[in-house]
Amino acid sequence: MLGIYKMPQVSHAFGSLVLNDKRQFPFFYRTVPKEEALYPAIVKLLLHFRWTFIGLIAPDTDNGEKFMKTLTPRLVESGICVGVSLSIPQLNTDKVTINIPPLEKWRQAHVFLYYVETTYFLAGIKLGKLIFDRQVPPTAGKVFITTCMWDFSVDFIGFINQGFDFQHFHSVLSFSIGANKWTHYDDLDAFYFAVQHFWEEAFNCSYLEHTLSVKSWTRCREREELEMLPQDHLERLLSLNSYRIYNTVHAVARSLHAAYSSRSKWRLKDSLEVQRLQPWQLHSFLGDAQFYNSSMGGVYLDENGELAADLDIVSWVVFPNKSSHRERIGSINRQRSLDLKCTIDQNATVCPKWHHQPLPASRCVESCQPGFFKVSQEGMPLCCYDCVPCAEGTIATQEDAEHCARCPEDQHPNKDRDQCFYKIITFLAYTEPLGIFLVSFALFLSLTTCVVLGIFLIFQETPIVKANNRSLSYILLISLLLSFLSSFLFIGRPRKVTCLLRQVAFSIIFSVAVSSVLAKTITVVLAFLATKPGNTMRRWLGKSLANSIVISCSSVQVVICIIWLGVSPPFPESDMHSQPREIILQCNEGSIAMFYGVLGYMGFLASICFTVAFLARKLPGAFNEAKLITFSMLVFCSVWVSFVPTYLSTKGKYMVAVQVFSILASSAGLLGCIFIPKCYIIVLRPDLNTKEHLTTKADS
Repeated sequence: MLGIYKMPQVSHAFGSLVLNDKRQFPFFYRTVPKEEALYPAIVKLLLHFRWTFIGLIAPDTDNGEKFMKTLTPRLVESGICVGVSLSIPQLNTDKVTINIPPLEKWRQAHVFLYYVETTYFLAGIKLGKLIFDRQVPPTAGKVFITTCMWDFSVDFIGFINQGFDFQHFHSVLSFSIGANKWTHYDDLDAFYFAVQHFWEEAFNCSYLEHTLSVKSWTRCREREELEMLPQDHLERLLSLNSYRIYNTVHAVARSLHAAYSSRSKWRLKDSLEVQRLQPWQLHSFLGDAQFYNSSMGGVYLDENGELAADLDIVSWVVFPNKSSHRERIGSINRQRSLDLKCTIDQNATVCPKWHHQPLPASRCVESCQPGFFKVSQEGMPLCCYDCVPCAEGTIATQEDAEHCARCPEDQHPNKDRDQCFYKIITFLAYTEPLGIFLVSFALFLSLTTCVVLGIFLIFQETPIVKANNRSLSYILLISLLLSFLSSFLFIGRPRKVTCLLRQVAFSIIFSVAVSSVLAKTITVVLAFLATKPGNTMRRWLGKSLANSIVISCSSVQVVICIIWLGVSPPFPESDMHSQPREIILQCNEGSIAMFYGVLGYMGFLASICFTVAFLARKLPGAFNEAKLITFSMLVFCSVWVSFVPTYLSTKGKYMVAVQVFSILASSAGLLGCIFIPKCYIIVLRPDLNTKEHLTTKADS
């Protein structure tokens, strides 16, 4: 109605949410921010204490309904669930019985957000007590967070005087602007005069000397017995409400002064009197002022030009002896335009000693510990969820993680899956037990090969050495020696050079060795056929045939290796995925097809050699090397046939160890089966190393 006549209306308190609409109520002014400015602070406080399952209580009014509809989406957006909500009927709760069933959600929620209107403050507190009394058993330790911005010290005193029981409430929290700044008045003289006036009435004393003549009055002392004063009078004088009323009146006075000062220059033509100021003419001055008072600590203009404020968090506690305590426990300050910071004073007595308990938790479920992530329960609010362990290879470092994240490639999760540790770099090293064993085995076989080669060189003119083709024996022994030594290319930290050489050297050297065995086998067969009368095979015997077989068979492998190196050469790489806790330094073969191609060609040569030797195993005793070759090729083929599945089923450095062992075992099989029996005869049984014995054995 006042708005129809354009009369200015000024409020010093958080009032109706409807009045916040400036388009509908352009003549309504505030000296404090809008109530909506409190909502981000409420959300910040709830998240700070991790209260994610709360109750909402509001009066059954337009403001209460708008409060519910406005705040609930903000809470849900921040991950806070409204487990229970209740509207207070517009009746006196002392005279009306409210039937509220004992719901589990009322017991589960320990924090209630209470939208307060001045006429409903006591009704909401009483209704909360009624609800908690109905629980079986009755619950305690609830926290009420009120939206009221006024100082309700007097209301608390009224509750206590009425014998109201606060046993269900752990504490009541509220917000305040400048809770500790009530002494920062701009006009100290006006404030001092108000205090003097109160002091004279309260203590029946006077600061004036001439009043001493009145017997009933005494001179006011600097310190009076404040305990003699009614608590509600003292609280009312020093309350925040008085402070805000003072600032409101001061702001209006400044606006009036500015208005009259600007109009004092405008005079009536026929009169010296100043024109009377109309109510509607004051709006321009009120609008310019915007009631931004620098004396009100924590109040400022936000990025949208609206009044905003830094808020103090105040805890109200009623003790069993019916005394109350108000304490500032923290603050919510705006750091940047859209960022709020909640600070809680750890030394504040939020939880009095008589409580013997911390602030209660208010959650639907227990927090998911690090290493778990949240999965929403079907048909339940978002804050009601199950905790599921992170999958293999992922971690969650925070509580209530939305999802699990993978560790960097060079790190792996720990057992609890809440931290990442650096992976161990591994390769087949010379210093580890497996490497030491393979190196020792390779050195032993190399030394043995050198001894055998030395024996053959020393006794090269003996019949048994001549009868088995000395040149092929030397080529085979040297190739076996090189194959043993090539195993060192596989051990140690992989490098570009070793990766290029090791597979190529292994395949070519082994091709020479198998080609030599094949040449020896073919020579044995041709030698036997040449002994038959009229056979023309004698002309094929000689070094030229054996050398041709070795060179031609080895050349094919050389061509394959050259193609391999030209198309996709091997290179060193770090395998971070084969083993969860290790980084495997290895050689990438470049082309798997070429790798198995060289193995396949060696297998082809070995199969031909085995077949020919097997067919020639029943030749006369003088040419019994075919039997030794048959057995040696059987060992050789068995090793490499078992190599393929074993190689494919292992990972990391053990793949390298399998190949090294296969090289050593197959080469040792050729060395042992072909040359050890001959060395036995040469060294230990020289009587058998004669031409007569060999001839006699052949005739038999």
